[in-house]
Amino acid sequence: MAQPMNMDDVLQTFIAESRELLLQMEDALLQIEKSPQDLDTINGLFRVAHTIKGSAGLFGLMPIVEFTHVAESVLDRVRSLEVRVDEALSALFLDARDHIGQLIDLLAEDGNLDRLDEPLQVQGQRLGERLALYLDGSVATASPTPKGEPSSTDEQGASPGHWHLSLRFGPDVLRNGMDPLAFLRYLSTLGRLLHTVSLFDALPPLASMDPETNYLGFELALASDASREVIDGAFDFVRDDAIVQILAPHATVQVCRAHIDALPEDKAALLELLVRCGTLTEPQAVLVAQEGEHAAAETRDEPDATQDSNAPVIKAGKSAASHESNLIRVDAGKLDQLINLVGELIIAGAGANLVAVRSGIGEMIEATSLLSRLVEEVRDSALTLRMVQIGATFTRFQRVVRDVSKELGKDIVLHIGGGETELDKTVVERIGDPLTHLVRNAMDHGIEPASTRLQRGKPAQGTVRLNAYHESGSIVIEVSDDGGGLAKDKILAKARERGLVGEGQQPADKDILNLIFEPGFSTADQVSNLSGRGVGMDVVKRNITALRGSVSLESEEGQGTTVRIRLPLTLAIIDGFLIGVGKASYVIPLNMVEECIELAPEQSAGTGYLDLRGDVLPILRLRDMFDVQEPGGNRENVVVVQYAGLRAGLVVDRLQGEFQTVIKPLGKVFGEAHGLGGFTILGSGAVALILDIPNLLGLVAKDATYRSIPSPLSTQ
Repeated sequence: MAQPMNMDDVLQTFIAESRELLLQMEDALLQIEKSPQDLDTINGLFRVAHTIKGSAGLFGLMPIVEFTHVAESVLDRVRSLEVRVDEALSALFLDARDHIGQLIDLLAEDGNLDRLDEPLQVQGQRLGERLALYLDGSVATASPTPKGEPSSTDEQGASPGHWHLSLRFGPDVLRNGMDPLAFLRYLSTLGRLLHTVSLFDALPPLASMDPETNYLGFELALASDASREVIDGAFDFVRDDAIVQILAPHATVQVCRAHIDALPEDKAALLELLVRCGTLTEPQAVLVAQEGEHAAAETRDEPDATQDSNAPVIKAGKSAASHESNLIRVDAGKLDQLINLVGELIIAGAGANLVAVRSGIGEMIEATSLLSRLVEEVRDSALTLRMVQIGATFTRFQRVVRDVSKELGKDIVLHIGGGETELDKTVVERIGDPLTHLVRNAMDHGIEPASTRLQRGKPAQGTVRLNAYHESGSIVIEVSDDGGGLAKDKILAKARERGLVGEGQQPADKDILNLIFEPGFSTADQVSNLSGRGVGMDVVKRNITALRGSVSLESEEGQGTTVRIRLPLTLAIIDGFLIGVGKASYVIPLNMVEECIELAPEQSAGTGYLDLRGDVLPILRLRDMFDVQEPGGNRENVVVVQYAGLRAGLVVDRLQGEFQTVIKPLGKVFGEAHGLGGFTILGSGAVALILDIPNLLGLVAKDATYRSIPSPLSTQ
């Protein structure tokens, strides 16, 4: 027996899908503001509202159904060109979208909508009243366009002016969490059920009945102004568990016959049911029966006849499902568990490979080598499952830019690039808040008022850009604006006032700009609702650093500012390069390794720099940094690393080759350690520290020589 579906799981699916639909709704509304006559976008907006309403109706979530029904009705008038979309209506629908989102959030929190606080009820009532004005003509609308009566062909119709539905729910529909009666209740919200005939043909003797098995079918007559698309959409949740056939009003004899022929029951009995429902009269039923006899005679006479290309297409059961996407929804926790297991498999595989090498058995070495290659492929496939495009995150900022620009009284547009760039889902989720700070700061501090822009010879409309691209195994996210840029003199004066820079010091331009990432630092002349309190940019840097990333800033006064964030593609598993210093091993991310060279004896006791083919390369001696006392080998090696345009050489004792690295976080006691990004476990069971190359290179850029760089185990 099939296991019954957990209704909590079904509800969580509804919540997740509703949130995705609300994001689509927001995007469509923002697009409609720019193109009010875009019928495709308007139809898409209507489908979103209808889908949410229909799905909520199946769960009996009446606050969502009732509110969305009003919004859907207005959208129906919009798409029929009876109501014109303007800025006021678009803003109203954005408020309505936010209200539905609040209801969904409450549902996610409580599991039901039985507890609606008074402010939320009042908000929904007021929004509903404002929407209703577009239905009763209280708000100026476009000239009404008369709706045509539905008809299939110019021939005389066989059925009267109502829809007829034949529903055959499968035996497992109850086990899968769906109630057939819920569909009837929802259909009653689309119109009036004129006749309902329940079918019990599949009902077994009482002794053999299974209470979890469905045996019901229905024949329905529905009087409704809804379209076929709307009625058919009510059954999206049961495509695999039901046969759903819809007969349009005024259908021809041929269409009625095709409707009956597609059902499994006796044709004469079905004709009688259509008569009982009022869909066919007795004379019409005779015509439909004669059409069936005529078609059967033609089939006997022409056994090789092909199907008529004009025959009606009936959507039912599996055939409808074949048109759906083959994507499946997987809980993020399950993916995390998979990544963790792959990580343990990598460690175990490394241990097996080490044992094989020590044994000296060729066949075992070959087998473990094959195993390692397969594990690497499994790792890559597992990590791919967590990769998502950043475009969806970028698109959400269209609403932020719209709302903030109106609040500031500025004309600002958002341009998006590189939306197809992929990175780890965890990184995407945690990058949202830093990006919000940066976008809002760019709009408040960066973009000047229109009058100032015109005086400077710029267009009145300001531009904020979000862009993403891959670079050297990392992802780079840029937030830029074409505003006034940062005033270096003003920043330096503020820094000296706060004691961050001494009176006699003159930092480089880059260091001056980076002062804005200091906690509590702000150059705003006045505090606004958006910024000016000195809170935000330090949080941005802290959050980016927590993701093993870095943030840099470029600005040209009068031209604009660009904030550049570099992040790892994944936070779980990387390709590493294993090195040794004394008895200890360390790991460097392989994508940051440029080359390896042997350190000449005459350079071993030299300065903190190396002549690398005519270029000056600063070097860091890990032996000194980690205070390693064990003797090294006969020679030293230099691993040249690079990140974000900076290069340095790490002097090490041994080069141990590539190594798949499972990154594990250090404990809180090491939270302030310099130059360490985590640890990993080697195949031998030993622990190897992972070097934080961006942090080390940042220290190189600040210090004149490596000797002034603090030990990794010292705190800031």
